[in-house]
Amino acid sequence: MRIGFVVNDVLTEKATYTTTRLAMQATTMGHEAWLIGMGNFAYEPDGSLSARARGVTGKNYRSLERYLDDVQKPEVEERVTLSEMDVVMLRSDPADDAHEAAWANNAGVAFGQLIASTGVLVVNDPGSLANALSKAYFQHFPEVVRPRTLISRDREQIASFVSDLGGRAVLKPLQGSGGSGVFLVNTDESPNLNQIIEAIARDGYVVTQEYLEEAKNGDVRMFVMNGKPLVVNGKYAAFRRKSSGSDIRSNMSAGGEAFAVKVTDEMLAMVDVVRPKLVADGMFLVGLDIVGDKLMEVNVFSPGGLGSCQSLYEENFSVAIIEDLERKLDIRRHNPGIGNVDLATL
Repeated sequence: MRIGFVVNDVLTEKATYTTTRLAMQATTMGHEAWLIGMGNFAYEPDGSLSARARGVTGKNYRSLERYLDDVQKPEVEERVTLSEMDVVMLRSDPADDAHEAAWANNAGVAFGQLIASTGVLVVNDPGSLANALSKAYFQHFPEVVRPRTLISRDREQIASFVSDLGGRAVLKPLQGSGGSGVFLVNTDESPNLNQIIEAIARDGYVVTQEYLEEAKNGDVRMFVMNGKPLVVNGKYAAFRRKSSGSDIRSNMSAGGEAFAVKVTDEMLAMVDVVRPKLVADGMFLVGLDIVGDKLMEVNVFSPGGLGSCQSLYEENFSVAIIEDLERKLDIRRHNPGIGNVDLATL
């Protein structure tokens, strides 16, 4: 299997990233894995698609650091024909390019769509990812799993909604991820509300959500594959993320810590509620961020934390993901007419 992993920039990838872990696992399992940066695509004059890519083959790696070091060596870059790939995983983080390379996110899903049109399996489905570039995508999931939310740029409307919530709410930008630009507003900080709204609205719409008391215990990141919880040997790929100090953000990229978590019936019920949309949208691998009985976010671009799951439960969940991609390719061999969005979550 030839598999390409699309990232923001190959040279800024880190050994701790889930994408690095997946690429190394594919290599170790005997596949040809390539890392491709968002700015490395090309649509050739003859209509073919290519990309500058980096990868290593023929080695059984045990060290993520050693693997990534070999991939990032200057001499390993090649130009590959994308139609000759079997699978392309779109794993870039929109927040990383939101300010200095705003063009990258749209380009990534656009090239993803072109690649899928050649018969290559592209996950998550690029057509649906185009819709998910905005946090408004989250509002399409059933209301029962979502916290009360207002999306607006109107200062008075936002302030009124915060008041209706008892003066305590979470404000964040409509675009972005990784905990960037997230503020907790409460009664003590109410004099700063206008400044916070102005700071976020300067770059677009403001998402205002009810604050859930359970958030003081952090949130739970749960991996979902093909619309179902990712489970290996009875162990769920899920963990609790807790913020460091007084920071309300529990994202690992914002300094959060990972702890083992018991997956409850309530969490599994939430997966059941969102499964139909995830499957219909071709969302192969996503991360659900759960607080209490609500979903705070559905990360469909580059959910991270597989390393934390492996450390906490001593299970290599990456193997199950690569094996499922192998299974999908076998299905396509016998059913060549199946579309990308359907195969992505089959």
